[in-house]
Amino acid sequence: MAIRGPRLEFSVGAFLLLALASLLVLAVASTNQRFGTGGGDYVLTARFSQIGQLRKQAPVKIGGVTIGQVADIQLDPIKYDSIVTLSLDSKFKDMPGDTSAGIFTSGLLGESYIGLQPGGDPEPLKSGDEIAFTQPAVDLLQLVGKYMFSGGGNAAGANGNETPGADAPATEPQP
Repeated sequence: MAIRGPRLEFSVGAFLLLALASLLVLAVASTNQRFGTGGGDYVLTARFSQIGQLRKQAPVKIGGVTIGQVADIQLDPIKYDSIVTLSLDSKFKDMPGDTSAGIFTSGLLGESYIGLQPGGDPEPLKSGDEIAFTQPAVDLLQLVGKYMFSGGGNAAGANGNETPGADAPATEPQP
């Protein structure tokens, strides 16, 4: 016999509300609590040879503190470099002229972000300027591949007890 009545309707309604709330939490978590509002009017660009998995709206950090986000990523049709536009909070509009930018990853498989390292130049970067000193992203899979398939060099030579082969003549020490 099927159960009908207010208890069933309440249970189904509570389940639907719980499902909708969990979808909302998932949507907020996937956008890193950024909804495209606000942002900075202080815009800098940086040129990278390799950006890895960097995406739009990735955080821009100094010392682990988020100060902005990636506004745009374009490809230079002449040099084939990636031009990344950074939108920073206007509180940080006096970045030194010798600031450097690098692409880093949070953890082993985390999201990519831009890390800025301010320099000591008294002349600040103006909005629209390009950061001259950049460090491209490190491709972890490429590094692992190089390590695994590099051959590791000559293991016998590392011990110091290498013997010359048949094609290499033995040399006598000079007095």
